Order: sequence, then structure tokens, then C-alpha cells
Amino acid sequence: MDTHTETTPTIDLEPAARQIASLLDGIDEQQLDDPTPCPDYAVRELLAHLVGLTTAFRDAARKDLGPTTDTAPDASVPVLGDDWREALPPLLDELVTAWREPAARQGMTRAGSVDLPGEVALLVALDELVIHGWDLARSTGQKYEGDEAGLRASLAMLTPGDDNPRPESIFGPPVPVPADAPLVDRAIAMSGRRPDWEPGD
Repeated sequence: MDTHTETTPTIDLEPAARQIASLLDGIDEQQLDDPTPCPDYAVRELLAHLVGLTTAFRDAARKDLGPTTDTAPDASVPVLGDDWREALPPLLDELVTAWREPAARQGMTRAGSVDLPGEVALLVALDELVIHGWDLARSTGQKYEGDEAGLRASLAMLTPGDDNPRPESIFGPPVPVPADAPLVDRAIAMSGRRPDWEPGD
């Protein structure tokens, strides 16, 4: 993957993080067992995954490597704590702040038990927030307000190329969409999800 792009230094996680935080009050407790576009996750597991990845990538930015950064995302089904509504927003704020530090993007770090350059970890964190933010909105019947810069960065990271093998074992095969489809639909389709997914599909 070519990480030395002109867009990398300007990537900010705040819009994608803010979108996720804005969805939390719109989630009813009765929706926690509803399905999501992630086949192995109901809404509660998706929320638990968001808590875990936010913590892991915050610590990756800080180079605070340990259990949070050494655990593979598929090691076990994530368990949602009772305080998720209060716990996730400050974690998202900490994630945004941590990645605004120039040192976060320098050298190597670790997330999901994988060693990777800081610049790449930032892109992966952004993609996780963008795609799972859409997952959460779609699963709970809310509107997704993706920002253009985040969607374009996510789409570029997910699009296969000579320098970007895009392992389908992680994302699933891309879903065909028209070339003139909205940017959000193209990014979501490249992640292996159907842009028209609805609960019950």
C-alpha cells in the first residue's frame, strides 16, 4: 500500500468519530440484538467492537503497546459493557486527540496484533470508524452523515491495486455498484457490504 500520499497528513478522525457518537442516543436498548451488516455481530457486538477498536487504535497512536493492541479482532466475540453509552464518546475523543499528535504517525506501531507503520494505522483506524459508523447507522435506522474526506480515504484504502492487495478475508469481495453511485455507496460496496442493506435482509 502506498502510504506516502498528499492526503495522509491532513487526515483527521474527528468527523467519523463525531458521527458515531451522534448515533448513540438514537439506539434503543431493544435494538441491541438486531442484526447488522457484519454477519457475526448483532448491534451489541458491533458497539463492543467499536469500544475495543477505539481503545486499541488510541493506544496504537500513543505507542502504548500491550493487551489492547495485541489482541486480534477475531480472537473472540466482543462483549458490551453496561456503560457503553457513557464510555464510548470519551474514548472517541481520546482517539481523535491521540492521532493529532505528529509522533503518532511516525515509526511503527501495533493494532489488532499486527505491526504496521503509524501512517497506515491511521488509515485503518479511519476506515474502521467510517465503515462501522455506517453499519451502526444502518442497523439502527439512523441517517449516516459521512464526510467526503473520510469516505474518499476509506475508498482509496479499500480499492484493490498493485500496491494494495486488499485481503478479502478481512473485507469480503467488493459489491458491484454503478460508477456514478454516491461516494458513500462506493466506499461501502468496496468494503464488501451492500449499500442498500436493511435489517432483515
